[in-house]
Amino acid sequence: MTDAQETAAASSLRTTGGAPPDDGGSTATPVSGAPTPEPTPLLEPREGIPAVIADADSLAGTIAAFAAGTGPVAVDAERASGYRYGQRAYLVQLRREGAGSALIDPVACPDLSGLGEALSDVEWVLHAATQDLPCLREIGMVPTRLFDTELAGRLAGFPRVGLGAMVESVLGFVLEKGHSAVDWSTRPLPEPWLRYAALDVELLVDLRDALEKELERQGKLEWARQEFDAIASAPPPEPRKDPWRRTSGMHKVRRRRQLGVVRELWQTRDRIAQRRDVSPGKVLSDAAIVEAALALPATVHALAALNGFGHRMGRRQLEQWQAAVDRAKALSEAQLPQPGQTVAGPPPPRAWADKDPAAAARLSAARAAVSALAEELTMPQENLISPDSVRRVCWEPPQPVDAESIGGMLTGLGARPWQVEQVTPVLVAALSS
Repeated sequence: MTDAQETAAASSLRTTGGAPPDDGGSTATPVSGAPTPEPTPLLEPREGIPAVIADADSLAGTIAAFAAGTGPVAVDAERASGYRYGQRAYLVQLRREGAGSALIDPVACPDLSGLGEALSDVEWVLHAATQDLPCLREIGMVPTRLFDTELAGRLAGFPRVGLGAMVESVLGFVLEKGHSAVDWSTRPLPEPWLRYAALDVELLVDLRDALEKELERQGKLEWARQEFDAIASAPPPEPRKDPWRRTSGMHKVRRRRQLGVVRELWQTRDRIAQRRDVSPGKVLSDAAIVEAALALPATVHALAALNGFGHRMGRRQLEQWQAAVDRAKALSEAQLPQPGQTVAGPPPPRAWADKDPAAAARLSAARAAVSALAEELTMPQENLISPDSVRRVCWEPPQPVDAESIGGMLTGLGARPWQVEQVTPVLVAALSS
């Protein structure tokens, strides 16, 4: 038994960071009434900081070691969000019983499909899996089974589900979190960053084991398994349509010509960022794009006077942005984007009262019912059932409104069996009232 497991066994689910409320079955508070012990800082990995794997021979040895290990494998990835273009992985961390920890440089070893295949039948333990799976998929690592400790924490009712908060409240250790937002594309990676990265997977399997027991105690383990299976089997997301529409501050842009400027500036910025491999925000801010769209400057001089196009920007840069503005201004009416995306499904809820008062009443009743059930089950509403599914059911309810029709519609919208079982009765009652 590891130090972490001994601590977890001794304290069950601690309350340092805010564990699920005690319903009589938890041993989070000692019988003696004594206060929970202070959490212990976790300063070094058990076997020290592993050397970074950055060549084919070292990678082959790591693959063999992890294939020979036992039990689940903890997996994490570090990206350079805010520094580099895209969301590629710049460091991959793993830990498995019998293999220890490994830090792999996916820049030097860009194809990790051999490692992924060696671990294909193993349960992967990740924290906030949907954040890391896209960049892991790019380098050939795709799990068939997983356990998401963040999602497990949500289902179990923890109010704080960040990795540090979960490790502290469940296992009684404090993780140092000072390097989460650094530029992981830096080479060589500083030793303190590598220590931080190794510690991120140090206790992940221990956390998984403790959360599995808590979910089983609450009768939610099968629910969690269905959620994990849904994540593991989900196909890669479709590319976002018209990503330029997500420019921050777009709510200020009303006219189609202005929308055209936003689109042209966004696309120009994206091409430059991709070519230079830097975050688009480092090329030109969203605020500057919106500022130029609202002002529709006629000259480079007028553009330079706008916020975001200040004195630090060279003449050549200003000319390329002005050229983008001019291209948008030259578009015909037919070429200009429409104000607002075509959205499949019901309109925004704020418009329901005017468009369909009866539907608005149904939505209000359904939301109240789902909220009450989520509180009863001690989990966030969005994990109980997706808000979009509730809206779609309320906008055009199946006829007749009964358990079979509502359950079938929820299933068609992607709800898992446990969600259908829990939510169907309250939706039928709400829509029938």
